Amino acid sequence: MNPISVRGFAVASATAVTAVGSVVGVASGTSAQTNDAEATNLDSTLLADIPAGQQARVQTASLTQQADVQAVQADASARKDAEETARRAAARTAVEKKEAAQKAANEAKERAEAKSTAGGTGTGVLLVKSSYTVAEVQAIARQIVPSGQFQCFSDIVDRESGWNMNAQNASSGAYGLMQALPASKYSSAGSDWQTNPATQIKWGLNYMNVRYGSPCDAWAFWQTHHSY
Repeated sequence: MNPISVRGFAVASATAVTAVGSVVGVASGTSAQTNDAEATNLDSTLLADIPAGQQARVQTASLTQQADVQAVQADASARKDAEETARRAAARTAVEKKEAAQKAANEAKERAEAKSTAGGTGTGVLLVKSSYTVAEVQAIARQIVPSGQFQCFSDIVDRESGWNMNAQNASSGAYGLMQALPASKYSSAGSDWQTNPATQIKWGLNYMNVRYGSPCDAWAFWQTHHSY
């Protein structure tokens, strides 16, 4: 190999290294302008000493290495962006799941309260039975009447019907747990008033609240007038 060829390949190698060093310096935070200026000066000087047939190959090698470094940087940036996007998506999903769980809990609570208010079912009516014991009717009433008002409510029902939902006054025709007169008044609380003690209880509770303010206020009136 003649001296010119040796010198040409040496210069080519130096040129590629210098160009890559310039790019790496930019990636690591060093002054891009200084490295680029140095690379340009060295490239111009070194390329001038390289035979014309080899200059294109040297420049191509240099540009290829620069592109490789830039590709690595772009890949790292893309991964960082993807991780941030995934983190935000996971946070949003967690919030949505929490809100959905809270909504489901609230709906379950509302269904349970509706079931309790209805007297033991979620449909507003009891499973029809041919008869109910006093204990069964009282248990239904406890689910419907506020606990602080139950004793007053019970005192009235004890005296009006003895907790017999089919009790009927032979002289007046008053009927049921609350001795409604006429009996058809119960229908405002439900069409099943003849078979569902819960319907009669709900009607009676509403009647006491509207007319007297509460079962205990109705009981206070009853003690004086023996009716309500």
